[in-house]
Amino acid sequence: MSEPITRIPAPEGVAPATAYTHVVTGSGRLVAVSGQLPLDENGTLVGPDDPGAQARQVFENIRRCLAAAGATFEDVVKLTFFVTDMAYLPAIRAARAAHIPDDRLPAASAVQVAALVRPEYLMEIEAYAVVAE
Repeated sequence: MSEPITRIPAPEGVAPATAYTHVVTGSGRLVAVSGQLPLDENGTLVGPDDPGAQARQVFENIRRCLAAAGATFEDVVKLTFFVTDMAYLPAIRAARAAHIPDDRLPAASAVQVAALVRPEYLMEIEAYAVVAE
């Protein structure tokens, strides 16, 4: 069982966050999940031109990576979204909501990039988790 993770959604003097938590702390073993792409287990693109399908696949890949390290989405303290269009954020938030409830949101950053490693990828998401030792 993971040690408790503390979330501070609105530190004093900082505007309240929407759709993320400003500060998340925990103690234990760090798990870093590299940016995940919308590829299935065979390396096939999921959801060409469909940000919702791509986001769901990316979060499934993150779930599998976390599990390989003995972690779950409960342990995630930070997500970074790299998107080729900020219009994809609602699809990402919907996919995230399937794994992380609103009262357990990690810290997060969203960055629009000119391109990802291949033009058909609409997003890449990385995660950091802290697991009890």
